[in-house]
Amino acid sequence: MAPLISIKNLYFSYGEQLVLENINLEVNRGDFLAILGPNGSGKTTLIKLILGLLKPQKGEIRLFGQPSATFKERWRIGYVPQRAIARVDPVFPVSVAEVVSFGLLPKKSFPRFMKASDWEAVREALRQVEMEAYGRRKLSQLSGGQQQRVFIARAIVAQPEVLILDEPTTGVDVTTQERFYDLLGLLNQKGLTIIIVTHDIGIVNKHVKQVACLNRRLVYHGTHEEFCSSPRLKEYVGEHHLVIHRH
Repeated sequence: MAPLISIKNLYFSYGEQLVLENINLEVNRGDFLAILGPNGSGKTTLIKLILGLLKPQKGEIRLFGQPSATFKERWRIGYVPQRAIARVDPVFPVSVAEVVSFGLLPKKSFPRFMKASDWEAVREALRQVEMEAYGRRKLSQLSGGQQQRVFIARAIVAQPEVLILDEPTTGVDVTTQERFYDLLGLLNQKGLTIIIVTHDIGIVNKHVKQVACLNRRLVYHGTHEEFCSSPRLKEYVGEHHLVIHRH
């Protein structure tokens, strides 16, 4: 079976600054991949390239077997951006259900009217993240952890096959993080392929199946268990002093 995402010999620079060098990476159906790396290692740039927000200067990205440049079904990849919670405007009176409905727009043609089936899809997405009872609440009234669940609902409402999250637990407490990762683990068990991008090795928990370490180049890619016994783990733990959860 062909990988959902295939990256070959990828290079990218901002001006004369080389950010990504000869990246080769595959993401297969059912993976739960953590992409680790320090700040400035190129993680967010790599995600922007996968999403089509940037174009490779050299190399190739294929999505569902198609070249990224000509891939049209972008709704097949859900995305929760970095610092999504910090962007919530406390004055803007948008409801939780309305926020989730925005995730359907890439899948709809003009005019983009919401039908009864669309609102049922919104309710189902909220059910999956245990937020159905909050549909009429204003987004700004929710806690950071609740808002993050709403953003996941927005990302999965169009029933994507891949979910990408960029630094998803920034600004939420440890207990909320654990519940958040349990939710992602449940979605992965139901068949959703998940990619988490983070600088925090603590993300490599019981749910992660694959680990990729990025620092301009791809310095490691393997299974969770291999990573736990890898010299790369000792390097990260020595720097960050964080605990890894073995399966």
